[in-house]
Amino acid sequence: MTSNAPRGQGAALTRPDGTPIRILAVDDEPSLTELLSMAMRYEGWEVTTAASGLAAVQAAREVRPDALVLDMMLPDFDGLEVMRRVRAELPDVPVIFLTAKDAVQDRVHGLTAGGDDYVTKPFSLEELIARLRGLLRRAGAMTVRPGSQLVVGDLVLDEDSHEVTRGGDEITLTATEFELLRFLMRNPRRVLSKAQILDRVWNYDFGGQANVVELYISYLRKKIDAGREPMIHTLRGAGYLLKPAGA
Repeated sequence: MTSNAPRGQGAALTRPDGTPIRILAVDDEPSLTELLSMAMRYEGWEVTTAASGLAAVQAAREVRPDALVLDMMLPDFDGLEVMRRVRAELPDVPVIFLTAKDAVQDRVHGLTAGGDDYVTKPFSLEELIARLRGLLRRAGAMTVRPGSQLVVGDLVLDEDSHEVTRGGDEITLTATEFELLRFLMRNPRRVLSKAQILDRVWNYDFGGQANVVELYISYLRKKIDAGREPMIHTLRGAGYLLKPAGA
């Protein structure tokens, strides 16, 4: 079992007392828990990992996590038993189950037993983080620091809570979509090249695969501009820019 402190990348979401969000990630595959830890540390969260049910229960007692990411199948006892034991002491802690692709019955059991959500292996880390954020927000585990909002026209992005709205309507984004929109909103009316976006949002060279930017711009457009006057614009051969609708 290991504990990892946040690395302070990006605007960290916090507990109501200002301390970092605490996540307990439980899986007996070390490579998976390391990936989970990296993704969550990027969010500024403290991550504790455990590889068995017993270790998970002990860890929950020690760190009192704000949420659990819990594999359904563990070496000693299953995720349902872990959840039952943890909730005996932390009755309101949200739980996301990790389930095998073909284990439909596991998913049904997990949700009917009181789990809050599940993701199917193999899963997208972005999707898992987005779902965790939603659960934490609904559980009231997060606070928002003042001055954390970016506003362009009727589009509002909160860098702390990761909430995005347009015209008051909430928009749910994956972690990568959020980072891309944040970069665009920090540079309104400015043309950003694919190379600039790759460097800022993905932080490494995609080896010329700039079409990943086109793909994620299309994802954003479907969520931000669908049914509305567009804010995200393409300048052929130059890049992309975001500006208030009608401006």
